[in-house]
Amino acid sequence: MVAAQRSAHELRSHHVRAQDVPWQKTRFPGCEMKPLMIDPSSGLATVLFKMAPGAVLPDHEHVLIEQTYVLEGSLVDKEGPDAGLEVGPGEFVWRPAGSRHAAWSPNGGLFIAIFQIPNKFFEPDGRVADAAGRDWQQAWGHLLSD
Repeated sequence: MVAAQRSAHELRSHHVRAQDVPWQKTRFPGCEMKPLMIDPSSGLATVLFKMAPGAVLPDHEHVLIEQTYVLEGSLVDKEGPDAGLEVGPGEFVWRPAGSRHAAWSPNGGLFIAIFQIPNKFFEPDGRVADAAGRDWQQAWGHLLSD
């Protein structure tokens, strides 16, 4: 839809006061998030992501490009092709579509993460799920078939 066809309300800036957004627990122990922008129709999301010391984000694939800027602490590739890569405060990492790894934060961390589409998480029982635990293909597969 072109801008001229959209209402003035639809074209307004969306100001988010992150300090007023509550932290949401995820299904991954020690991991919480504050959604700053989420578009459920496209999967695009920008979130503040917090990991407690020692927290792990298990085996997952970045379906499209993922970007992370580290505000505090560090993010370490625990498994995958870049195992041992540590990204610290003021540093930025982006991962290409199809990259797969497990990440952890040995001393805790705070990050801004931008996703073009939700990650695929590979469950111990063989299922492929999104971060909420839903079947990835059912929830998001249609976005890649266009």
